[in-house]
Amino acid sequence: MRLEREHLVTVQPRQGYRVNPISLADARDLLRFRLALEPACVAEAIGNADDDVLKALNRFRRFSGDREDFIAYNRGFHSALAHASGNRRMATALCDLIGQADRLVRVSLANIRGHDPAQLVAEHTALIEAMQHRDRRGASRIIKAHISQTEKRVLPALKRNAVIVEGRDA
Repeated sequence: MRLEREHLVTVQPRQGYRVNPISLADARDLLRFRLALEPACVAEAIGNADDDVLKALNRFRRFSGDREDFIAYNRGFHSALAHASGNRRMATALCDLIGQADRLVRVSLANIRGHDPAQLVAEHTALIEAMQHRDRRGASRIIKAHISQTEKRVLPALKRNAVIVEGRDA
């Protein structure tokens, strides 16, 4: 029911479920909502989190594994940022967005040179450093650029593969 509510699947009576294609409009909406919410979580974390909470982000400075491992690593990293904010409502909303964005992360990875997530891990590391130095301006710039770069990789890729359904992009 949750997947249907989030428009990720369609119930087909007496047939089962169909995974919905990623809508270009939905991807854009999700990324723009994330662009509004995630910098706020980062700012809250910088302003309110204990040093130990920010130090715990160090576990995301390195990654090894395949694409599926990266999806889990990425979800863990962005969820940790959300929870570091200490704002339960913002964290819940951001974690929900991050979970919905897993398919977009796959598209993003596919559109990185060599499909190597090292560039994304480097962006995460730069953000961790800015947060640990309590650099609000730098952290804000980094997280906004990180999300914008995702949008620049994902939206054109979706546009190239879009299917038009009843006047809406899919």
